[in-house]
Amino acid sequence: MFCYQCQETLKNSGCTKNGVCGKKNDTANLQDLLIFVLKGISVCAEKSKSISKETGRFMTSALFSTITNANFDNDYFIKVIKQGLKIRDSIKKDIDDANLPDCAAWYSDNTDEFSDKAQQVGVLATENEDVRSLRELLIYGLKGLAAYAHHAQMLGYEKDEIYNFIVESLSSTTKNLTVDEMVALVLKCGETAVTTMALLDEANTSTFGNPEITEVNLDVKNNPAILVSGHDLKDFKELLDQTKGTGVDVYTHSEMLPANYYPEFKKYDHFVGNYGNAWWKQNTEFESFNGPILMTTNCITPVKDSYKNRIFTTGSTGYPGVKHIPEGKNGSPKDFSEIIELAKKCKSPESIESGTLIGGFAHHQVLALADKIVEAVKSGAIKRFIVMAGCDGRQNTREYFTDVAENLPKDTIILTAGCAKYRYNKLNLGDIGGIPRVLDAGQCNDSYSLAVIALKLKEVFNLEDINDLPISFDIAWYEQKAVVVLLALLFLGVKGIRLGPTIPAFLSKNVLDVLIKNFDIKPIGTVKDDITNMLAGK
Repeated sequence: MFCYQCQETLKNSGCTKNGVCGKKNDTANLQDLLIFVLKGISVCAEKSKSISKETGRFMTSALFSTITNANFDNDYFIKVIKQGLKIRDSIKKDIDDANLPDCAAWYSDNTDEFSDKAQQVGVLATENEDVRSLRELLIYGLKGLAAYAHHAQMLGYEKDEIYNFIVESLSSTTKNLTVDEMVALVLKCGETAVTTMALLDEANTSTFGNPEITEVNLDVKNNPAILVSGHDLKDFKELLDQTKGTGVDVYTHSEMLPANYYPEFKKYDHFVGNYGNAWWKQNTEFESFNGPILMTTNCITPVKDSYKNRIFTTGSTGYPGVKHIPEGKNGSPKDFSEIIELAKKCKSPESIESGTLIGGFAHHQVLALADKIVEAVKSGAIKRFIVMAGCDGRQNTREYFTDVAENLPKDTIILTAGCAKYRYNKLNLGDIGGIPRVLDAGQCNDSYSLAVIALKLKEVFNLEDINDLPISFDIAWYEQKAVVVLLALLFLGVKGIRLGPTIPAFLSKNVLDVLIKNFDIKPIGTVKDDITNMLAGK
């Protein structure tokens, strides 16, 4: 294997035996082979000049499953690879072209041959380091984009232009493009990401209402309960419906925390709050919860035997030996009865913290406070906004983000989305004239809100350039959804973004130099120096 798609990749170079994330060598190879098959579908779809919605949905789901910490189940990948080959061949039969690249011509029904083929078509199959870097940057952006598209699709929202861009991009990685052409596609990925995140925002708010400022309970009750993690709000709604009146409570975990902010979910009395912290603490928090856990999407970590018999996956998520909840038949809801019955037999959760936290500052809510915020900026009460969005992770170096939050002057506001917020969202940082100093917009899926807020402030202050706003970006990244958020910000013209804890290993020196020259991307430094520079607009 060779994988360097996430921030924790070994020595910031690449995982070659097993992934730091827990991904095994054979799983990594199958994921590479799946990407290869998706390229083949894209080449054929591009030549046929058409892609069906069914194929687009398949490709988004397949891409999503290869995101870090989404799926570790080899059986799943073998099944999807075979399905992908059939889809590709159904398109290829109508194409009269003897010069199709290897990805569109290869076929095998023999699973034993998958591993050999995977080793030929993985990341290192592209020998030129800079070409490889740009191709992988695009592919990782596509993985993040596909995750957002998949969530919108689950709620009945989709756009052909998103599917068409996935085809165009994957097909491009089989061609000899110039550096300028590849950079243009990377930026177009950012543009399409903005479109996709806007679509997901519309899907979520139209279905569940606009997030509201909410005080979220962090303690537990004495009832048996189910813990829900991941990002899929439709799964969450279906589980709430099925647990109503059963005596089983429901809690959110990690990226599902923002479900507490939506009006639709506040109707359920047995939805009682949030349990725990960021995804990487699940090994201990899942143990103390005592009841069943439902992983609706990433991020799942290697499952411990102590709770393996009470964790379930669904959607694009999977883990060997863990029960998977399939899609409902003929559009009906998923059947969560097995989880509910198990919950009734389990002890209630152990308390690991108490109190509350406040969130729900998505763009609709923040714009409702726009007059108050603008007045605070004009009066000098708010000197600067610091966008500290993105991912959390296990490395001790991520304490940097906690230290930045604690040491920022009290006349600054932190805008956040994603699990990076768990580094500081429970700190007592106070408020500015009633405006909390940490404004949590929600999941990484909700990063669109931060862009909307910035663009609205640009309009309110009548500025020509988004970079003239009193806003600095100090972004934590871990996986591919954070990558596509970064590309979206670059497309919107944001410059001077600090990125950490490390600069992505998949960026070659020359590609990084291009990003530095054009967008002034920079690595995080010391807490003191970074705060000083951000306050000075540097």
